[in-house]
Amino acid sequence: MQATRTNTLRVPGAELYFEVRGSGPVLLLICGGVYDAAGYAGLAEQLADRYTVVTYDRRGNSRSPLDGAPEHQRIEVHGDDAHRLLSAVGVTADRPAHVFGNSSGATIGLELAARHPEQVNTLVAHEPPLFELLSDRDHWRTVIRDVEDAFLKEGAGPAMQILGAELRMSGGKPEDGGEQAVEDAAVQEQGRLPGGGPGPQGQPDPETMELMARLAKNMEFFIGYEVPPFNKYGPDIAALQVSSVRVVAAMGDASEGEPPHRAACAVAERLGTQPVMFPGDHGGFGAQPDAFAAKLHEVLSR
Repeated sequence: MQATRTNTLRVPGAELYFEVRGSGPVLLLICGGVYDAAGYAGLAEQLADRYTVVTYDRRGNSRSPLDGAPEHQRIEVHGDDAHRLLSAVGVTADRPAHVFGNSSGATIGLELAARHPEQVNTLVAHEPPLFELLSDRDHWRTVIRDVEDAFLKEGAGPAMQILGAELRMSGGKPEDGGEQAVEDAAVQEQGRLPGGGPGPQGQPDPETMELMARLAKNMEFFIGYEVPPFNKYGPDIAALQVSSVRVVAAMGDASEGEPPHRAACAVAERLGTQPVMFPGDHGGFGAQPDAFAAKLHEVLSR
């Protein structure tokens, strides 16, 4: 097991907690939804023999507190956080990083690639929930308004139920789709860790208990302050088309037909590229970290 180095980084309006493993070219893993750096622990361990793997808690989540009260988040600000983090770990135009993002982390990765292409060699955007790119975008605009209204009037639970019911993720792990956050909050009953990996049998150890408490706390921030503004975002396709970054739209082989899967296909279509299939569903990186890591390394090595 690779040693994990932890640190924090001051950014405008927040302090980011991050972890670094391994050595080699920098590979930044951007999580989404209720996840924090721990959601990528299994994947990071599989890749740390070939890359300097950087994971972090996004602002407002877990160990990355905001300076003030919770407020609606902007993908552009989260993209700037990723840019500042890459600079902090030594990424330059001469030594650009690879970036992998899942769900809203993939959306953040697209913003990073559009605004700071000099820092990114390859971006793998795995199932970004970019509803604005879908043919049924008007439906999703109504859904997100209903989610926002339910959060303001009734709280996080009813808002999550609306989103999860509309997404209809059949067995997937959509941390940007409601069901994943509900599943993570009830992880002790489900016996799983983030991303779908099996949890410990019997009484969870203190580290797992702490992780689950963090994710449960993140749920309210996710549904109340991330889902409404994040799902109004559309990537700068024109900037990405002329960017030096190789953008790979990716989706799970077990999530066909689900909204984030369809959105990945829409990204590839607009960029004139072919999407790449990865093992598993929306959370395949957690459920199958070894197979997922092998596929990610294959894509990054091309």
